[in-house]
Amino acid sequence: MKHAIIDSPIGELTLVGDGDGDVVTGLYFPHHWTRPDRTAFGPRDDSAFPAAAAQLKEYFAGQRTEFDVPTRADGPAFDRAVWAEIAKIPYGATATYGDLARSVGVLPQEVGAAVGRNPLSILVACHRVVGKNGKLTGYAGGVRRKEFLLELERPPADERGQLW
Repeated sequence: MKHAIIDSPIGELTLVGDGDGDVVTGLYFPHHWTRPDRTAFGPRDDSAFPAAAAQLKEYFAGQRTEFDVPTRADGPAFDRAVWAEIAKIPYGATATYGDLARSVGVLPQEVGAAVGRNPLSILVACHRVVGKNGKLTGYAGGVRRKEFLLELERPPADERGQLW
């Protein structure tokens, strides 16, 4: 394992992954709700994960709508099923916790817990999951960051058809 810290418009982001820097297993904010113990991140190498860092830079510049870096999200099967549903939400769109709950056949609260455990924030865009009627609810990086990311992806007024 190793990690890199990169700057972004929403603060430093910590990328974590395999020792070769090929597969990203975590993307965390400062004060991330479910951030694992930093000792599990391995040594810091800010030159690691160059493709992920470049794609994140393009995303924040409005030049990228999808990520294609190799990722691996470890977690229970239920969480991985929810994360797979999140990955289907396209750039510029949102889905509610209820929408995801119906997709996986559980209660919205169960989905909310799994969303909060997503280790690949932004790359698996859990910021696109909103509350009933588009309400911005909790986010592992804070609601302010969630609002920023949704605004970054917001289509022009004539193309909107979202909940937010």
